[in-house]
Amino acid sequence: MIAATQVLDGPKARQPTQRKRGAFNLQPLRAFRAVRRLIADKEDTAQVFEIMRALSGNAIPKGYSRLLSTPEGGRIAYEHDEFAERLSDPAWLAQFGPGTVGAAYRDFVGPRGLSAEGLAEQSRKVAEADVEAAHPLAWYARRMRDVHDVWHVLTGYGTDALGEVCVVAFSYAQTRSLGFAVIALAGARQLQKAKVGQPYGKAVREAWRNGRAAAWLPAVDYPALFGLPLEEARRTLKIAPNTVYQAIPAQYRDRFGEAA
Repeated sequence: MIAATQVLDGPKARQPTQRKRGAFNLQPLRAFRAVRRLIADKEDTAQVFEIMRALSGNAIPKGYSRLLSTPEGGRIAYEHDEFAERLSDPAWLAQFGPGTVGAAYRDFVGPRGLSAEGLAEQSRKVAEADVEAAHPLAWYARRMRDVHDVWHVLTGYGTDALGEVCVVAFSYAQTRSLGFAVIALAGARQLQKAKVGQPYGKAVREAWRNGRAAAWLPAVDYPALFGLPLEEARRTLKIAPNTVYQAIPAQYRDRFGEAA
């Protein structure tokens, strides 16, 4: 475990903290309760972070170590850029021209009323969360939180129930965090309960396979990526098309927890 004193100081430095003993232990009962609450209300985003908190295990320290092992990732970790601050800056987002990743992200979050700060606020609702700490592992956890909607854009999945489940399945393949796996499995099961003859399971499996085949996205330089054409970025990152998801009519992608 990396000591909190290794964090670089900055103008908005957060209060340093030591990671609590057992912070990366699995907590299946806590996760089970959160899954039940999420199934009851799929808009309760805080439960997603509760599940991730309970089941992330060593995914965060392992991911951070992997980031440091790459030349580009080492630089990104050294600079410890707070990406949410860029994503919350309208002037920064406005600079990206049509067809770029930045423009696609802007067009994705704007009409939906989404924001990086809104996602961060949901993560802060999790009891005992220390994601805002001045600690390299907390910084990495924030980074993984803040790129969620960017991964929506890169993978082409919407914010309907199926799209969210597919992004989570893709994220599990990328991070190996058990929390993502549990959410994806629970979500796929709820979708299939609608019994409308749509290949929900196949779409989720395709998302997982696409995540395995893609480049490792946690090490991407996202500010630089935002200036690239979206299709070029997808080719460069080896993100395959989500053909099964696209083949499912839009009116059937949001049947989470519904009866036929």
